[in-house]
Parts: sequence; structure tokens; C-alpha cells
Amino acid sequence: MGKYFGTDGFRGEANKDLTFTHAIKIGRFLGWYYGARVGKKAKIVIGKDTRRSSYMFEYALCTGLMASGADAYILHVTTTPSVAYITRVDDFDCGIMISASHNPYYDNGIKLLNGNGEKMDEETILKVENYIDGVTDIPLAERDEIGRTVDYVAGRTRYSGYLISLSKYSFKDVKVGLDVANGASWQIAKAVFDALGAKTYVMNDAPDGYNINTDCGSTHIEHLQKFVVEKGLDIGFAFDGDADRCLCVDEKGNVVTGDHIIYIYGLYLKEQGKLDNNKVVTTVMSNFGLYKALDKVGIEYEKTKVGDKYVYENMVQYGHLVGGEQSGHIIFTKYATTGDGILTALKMMEVMLAKEKPMSVLAAPVVFYPQVLKNVRVKSKPDAQNDPDVKAAVQKVADELGDTGRILVRESGTEPVIRVMVEAGTKETCEKYVDSVIDVIKSKGHLSE
Repeated sequence: MGKYFGTDGFRGEANKDLTFTHAIKIGRFLGWYYGARVGKKAKIVIGKDTRRSSYMFEYALCTGLMASGADAYILHVTTTPSVAYITRVDDFDCGIMISASHNPYYDNGIKLLNGNGEKMDEETILKVENYIDGVTDIPLAERDEIGRTVDYVAGRTRYSGYLISLSKYSFKDVKVGLDVANGASWQIAKAVFDALGAKTYVMNDAPDGYNINTDCGSTHIEHLQKFVVEKGLDIGFAFDGDADRCLCVDEKGNVVTGDHIIYIYGLYLKEQGKLDNNKVVTTVMSNFGLYKALDKVGIEYEKTKVGDKYVYENMVQYGHLVGGEQSGHIIFTKYATTGDGILTALKMMEVMLAKEKPMSVLAAPVVFYPQVLKNVRVKSKPDAQNDPDVKAAVQKVADELGDTGRILVRESGTEPVIRVMVEAGTKETCEKYVDSVIDVIKSKGHLSE
């Protein structure tokens, strides 16, 4: 990760951590950099979510791009996966999404995508950061080299059409609930489900610039649970602010997580003989119950570091078709280069209709194990995690759990914290084993003052 850009872009409180000046400089560099690479005006597409500050960042980015000679194509309010899709299919040099995903309205972020609609490579990110910090200088465009903006709302419409084209079934008479989190999917999601014939019931679809993710969406799924039960719906889907993630609620009001979704779709592909490599991709934070369920049906799995970026890299490298995170970032590499909440919802509808089973039955084999996760603030993360006595304590827990649970000890990517997590048959067992490892960390003097 760089100085400003993390695994999911440059993110922070608007005009405090991430300012309009940062946005202008990002636009300035990208407009010049891609123009120099292609030897003509760069074409860069921009989307944004519904935060009030997204308009400021949109104009700032456009100003920077035009000042460096690029043409900025504006999708307006749209989802992150739609920007990735349009960047790729309409041959843009790169794409920019303005969003802080599931964060509160006062935060915002800038996500950069390469010409293939994938997250920008670290080398280019470093060049952007060097320009932000004044390490490099670039010229201003003059005369006929100055860029312009282009209204490109047609790209958003084309993305909606693409999603509709992927459905193998009519959704006629299926009652579907959608929680669009007052965010980027507030228009697109309903339009897609309506076009496919669903009886669509939508909540949190009145964005005002301040209510994105506020007590709604995939991070507050309890409201959709209640909504599905009260309305007697067949299924519910909750998205986050930029709609790159999706969680489900079955007809009984139970939450269906990203782990369940990976299992459901992985098994669906396997049953059709279409699960390439007979593998799905997870992160180390997927629940032990998912792995037990996959073992039962003979599906293998990869485990990556936390972050959809790492999931996608693994999938591309080894040719896997489905992977994701428990939080609902699900990637279907046959159809998209990023997590796509609406696409995920469509794929769950496909499995339900193809197998003629309710979501509660499809998700039932994945039984979550109790989990306890505790954070320990330490002086040095590497010293604490690599301490021989700490490693021995972790191995002892792993040996005692055997195939009845698991232990995971990992470093936080953003804080001076070691995370100790245990999944086992009972919460009491989890507590006991987590505390046993933390006690060793303490006894060896690794705790910060």
C-alpha cells in the first residue's frame, strides 16, 4: 500500500484527509500520463456515488484531467462495477470511481481502474503519489490540447442492459426486496429487476447527499430482514454505498453472507460440470463452517489475504471462476473484473430459479461456527507474531482443535494491532483459546504501553 492509496483507493474524510486539491492533482497526473502513453488525448471515464462531496471531487478531477489535455467522460451517479465495465468495453484509458463504499457520508474516496477495468497497478499508483507530493512536475495543456467533459450517462444505461442480458430466467412473480443504501445503485438495481419481471420492493432509495449507508444497506441488514418478513418476500438483497458488495436475506429473514453465496454458486457450477479447477477462492476470514460445507461436496478452495484485490489476483492467476469475502464482495471472473452487488443478486436469483429451491434451503449446508476475535495492541507486530513462544501457543491451539475448529493470528494492515481469532464448536471454547494466546503475548512483553 502507498502513502495515500490503500487496497481500495485513496479514502478519508472529505476535505480533511482527502481534499479537492488531491483530486485535482490526481486528475492532472492521469490526464497527462495516459495522454503521453497513447500519444493523443486520453479518454478517462468517471462515476460517483450519492455523497454530497462526490460532486466536488467529480469537478476537481475533471478540472485536473482537462488541464492536462484529457477528455473526461461523466457517468454521473453510478456503481463501482459499472465504471469497471464501461472502462473495459468502451476502450477508455482508465476509469475513476468517487466513493468511500460503506463508509459514512462525510468520508469519500477515489478508486482508480486500469484500461481493463481492474484495480490500478502499484507502479502507476506510486507515480500518482509522487506527483501529489511534488516529486515530479508535468506541463499544462494549451490551446487545442486542452480537454473537455462529455456527458456519458449512456454508458450507465448500457451497463444496466448488460446485467439484464446475463439473466437466464424471467423473474416474473418473484417478490424481491432491495435495500439500495441511499447509494449508487438506487436507480440501477430496481430498473434491472423490474425489466426482468420481478415484483420489486425497494427501501432506502431517497439519497439526499447525507444518508448514504446511514442505518441501511449491507452494513445494517437487520432492516432488510424485517422488511422481507413483513412484506412476505421471496428474497432480499442489500447493497453498500457503491454497490460492489451484496448480502442476501432468505424468505425466513435469515442473513445469507458472502460465504454462503460462494458455496451456493460454487456448488451450482460444480453440479453443471462448469467449476473450473474445482475450486473457489476465499479469504482467511471466511468462516470455518464454509470450509466444512465445501469439504462435504468435494469442492476445493484457496485462501488469500483479506481484501477483494487479493481474491481477484488469485482468481486471474489460476483461472478460478468464483471467489470473494464474507462481507459480500463476490467476484465472477466470467462476467466482471470487480465485486458487483447487483450481478451477485442476479446470480443468486439464477440458482434459486434453476434449482427451484428457496434461498433458505440453498444456504442451509453452511452452518457458521461461533467465532471470537480480539485485538491486541503491540509494540511491534512482526516481533509479536514471530515470537517462538507465541507461535508455539498458536500451534498448540491448532493441534487441540484439530478438524473441529481453527485459529488465525494476523497483523492489522492499518493499526499496531495483532488480531487473534478462533472458531470452534462453542463460544466458550473460542474465548478460552483466544485468551490463552493473548496471555502469552502479554507475558512476553509485547503489549504497547
